[in-house]
Amino acid sequence: MTGDRPHTTISAWKPSVPGIAEVFHAHFTDHAYPTHTHDTWDLMILDDGSVDFALDRRRHGVTGTTGVLLLPPGVPHDGRTVTASGFRKRVLYLDDSVLPQRLAGRAVDAPVVNDGLLRHRIHQLHAALAQAGDGFEAESRLSFIRERLRFHLDALQPRTPGREASRLAAALRELLDERIHSGISLREAAATLHAHPTHLIRCFKQTYGLPPHTYLTGKRIDQARRLLLGGHRPAEVAATVGFHDQAHLNRHFTRHVGTTPARYKRTRTGSAALLPDTAADAHIP
Repeated sequence: MTGDRPHTTISAWKPSVPGIAEVFHAHFTDHAYPTHTHDTWDLMILDDGSVDFALDRRRHGVTGTTGVLLLPPGVPHDGRTVTASGFRKRVLYLDDSVLPQRLAGRAVDAPVVNDGLLRHRIHQLHAALAQAGDGFEAESRLSFIRERLRFHLDALQPRTPGREASRLAAALRELLDERIHSGISLREAAATLHAHPTHLIRCFKQTYGLPPHTYLTGKRIDQARRLLLGGHRPAEVAATVGFHDQAHLNRHFTRHVGTTPARYKRTRTGSAALLPDTAADAHIP
């Protein structure tokens, strides 16, 4: 799919492989993701260029084709292009059947993994996912990736409890998760949790790194992506996930994903051009 912005290409699909919520391939020359969270693990490799990103308010960078980026669920992050040529990336969104969410704290401080074998295995999985009928191979390759990721995560020290332990922020987050579709006013949330509205916002942002309205928008975008890949129309999706109308969905979706909901929906399995693996990894079996 092309035509979103100059030199921008995006392909996304939901494969029939347990554990993979979405496959996302993109070439961005000028794009900045707003701060957001995912319910899934974000496993990314670069095929060209550089990415600058913040995870839990700490900035990191990835350049070249050697590193693997693993962003844990529920932790705020952003991302942006660094050079005029932008970057090419391939992403797997993995659910908690691949990696349990209890391991998220281990990944926060070390999101970039320099492991050529892991990167090569991820490349092989993308190759299998691009071919219809190769589901068994894809499942097998995902199993080896899971094993390698657990090896790295188990070697990291778990995060000590800190900001995440704020009871008021956690209560608001739970309330927002329960009301993704219908939404909730700040006044109602404050009354429900017996807190002053501004204190509630400050507490949530201090704990999770983004204001509650931004968190809610990100959750709605995540649900919109799944529905669009499932074949639902953008207007239907907008109403289902809690946006005011399709224009409201379009505005936020384009900021988060880099393309409109209609163009995103038109992507399908095999539409992404498979990018070659790097010469540095070619020798790894």
